[in-house]
Amino acid sequence: MTPATPPNVTPRPSACPGLWRIVGARDGGICRIKLAGGLLLAEQAEAVAAAAERYAGGVIEATNRANLQIRGIGSDHAGLVDALLAAGLGPRDAASDDVRNLMLSPLAGHDRHMLLDVRPLAGQILDLLQGTPRLHELSAKFALQLDGGEGVAMLEHPHDLWLSPLRLEQRDWLAFGLASCPADGQALGAVPVEQGLALVRAVLHRFLDLASAEQSRMRQLLQHGTAEAFIDGLGLDVRRDAAVRQWRRQAADLPWLGVVPQRHGVALGVAPPLGRLTPAMLRGVAHVARQWGDGSVRLSPWQSLMLTNIAPAAVEPARAELAALGLLCGPDEPLARLVACTGSQGCAKGLADTKADAVTLAGLLPGGAVASVHLAGCPRSCAVAHVAPATLMARSPGRYDLYLRDARLPGLGALRAADLTLNEAGAMLALPTEHLDD
Repeated sequence: MTPATPPNVTPRPSACPGLWRIVGARDGGICRIKLAGGLLLAEQAEAVAAAAERYAGGVIEATNRANLQIRGIGSDHAGLVDALLAAGLGPRDAASDDVRNLMLSPLAGHDRHMLLDVRPLAGQILDLLQGTPRLHELSAKFALQLDGGEGVAMLEHPHDLWLSPLRLEQRDWLAFGLASCPADGQALGAVPVEQGLALVRAVLHRFLDLASAEQSRMRQLLQHGTAEAFIDGLGLDVRRDAAVRQWRRQAADLPWLGVVPQRHGVALGVAPPLGRLTPAMLRGVAHVARQWGDGSVRLSPWQSLMLTNIAPAAVEPARAELAALGLLCGPDEPLARLVACTGSQGCAKGLADTKADAVTLAGLLPGGAVASVHLAGCPRSCAVAHVAPATLMARSPGRYDLYLRDARLPGLGALRAADLTLNEAGAMLALPTEHLDD
C-alpha cells in the first residue's frame, strides 16, 4: 500500500529542493531524491522513471552529490512524494530529509584500492543523522564525506566534515578535516576507526553548540575561531601528531567512465549527456543492472552512474545496450568532458541556454582539449561543487567569459578571455592544455 503523506509536516525552510520540499523553477517544480551512499536499486530506478512521467515532464537529473532530482513537476506534489516513498526512496520522516548529506565513492565496498569498507559506518552515520532530532537543525547544504581510500573517489568537493582512512602502527585510523576536501585539505586529526561514529556525533553537536543562525556551514564558523579550538572541545582523544598532520590522501586517478576493475568482476561507468536522464534511459539502466550486474546502480558525484559486479564476459553486451540508450560509455566522448547547469530554459537566473550551448561546444572540442569544462549560467555555479579546470561563465545568450583554474587564485581562477562566442571559446579550449596560458 502506498503510504499516505504525513499531515502537518513542514520541512525547515530552505532554498534547496528535497523530497518533501518541491522548489519552483522556470520549468516547474524540482524534487531532489537523496540516495543513501548513492545506491539506487533497479526497482527504485523504475519507480523514479514512472514518477517522472506521471507527475512531471520526464526530466531526471543526476546531481554532483550522487543524488537524483526530478524536474518539471506539476501540481500533484503529494502524489509524487507518495510514489517515491512507496519505493523506499524517502527518509523516515520529513524533518530528517535535508540532513542525509553523506557522500561515498560509487565503488564503496567494491573498489580494489580501498583501505576500508565504509558502508557499515556510513549506515550508522545516516541512522545518526535521521534519528537525532537536534541534528535536523543542520543546513540542507551541510555535507559530510566518508572516504574509504578507493581508487574511484571524488576528492575535490569541499565538505563541512570529511573522513579518510590511514594506517599507522598496524592500526586503522580515520583522518578528518573541516571545511575542506581530501585532495588539498590538511588532516586536522585522527581517531581510531572504531571511534568514527563518535567523532561525527561530537563534530555535529559541537557545530550546533557554537554556530549562530547566520553560520550554516563549517567554513563560516571557523572564520570566527580556530579549528584547533573546535577540536579541543570535542571531548575526544584526537591524535594530532606529525604523522597525522603530514599525511596526504593519495589519488589513484582511476576513470569513472568505462570499465573499472573491482575486487570481484568489474564495474561499468556510464554518464547521461550533461547529467540528464530520460525515463527510458533509467529503465534501460535498471534492465542492464538486473541482467548482467547485481541489480543495483550507484550514482556518482560526476553526474554519472556505475553498475557493479558485472562479469567480464558481459561487459560488451551491457555496454552496447547502454550506448544504444544514449548514455556516454567512455571518457573520450566530447560530452563526457562537459558539465552544464540547467541554464535559462529551466532557471530564471540563467543568462544563457547552457545545456544547448554545451552540445554545440562539444562539437568544437577535439581530443586533447582541456579535461573538463563547466558552463555556468550565473555566478552561483550550481552544476559543480568544485572549480573545474575551465569555466565558461555566461554573460548573455551565447556569450561567455573563460576562466582557467589557478590554485593561487580564489574562486574560478584566472580570467583568460571575456565575452566570447561559442566558436571563439571552442577555438581557445581546443588548444592543448599547456598552451591555454600562453
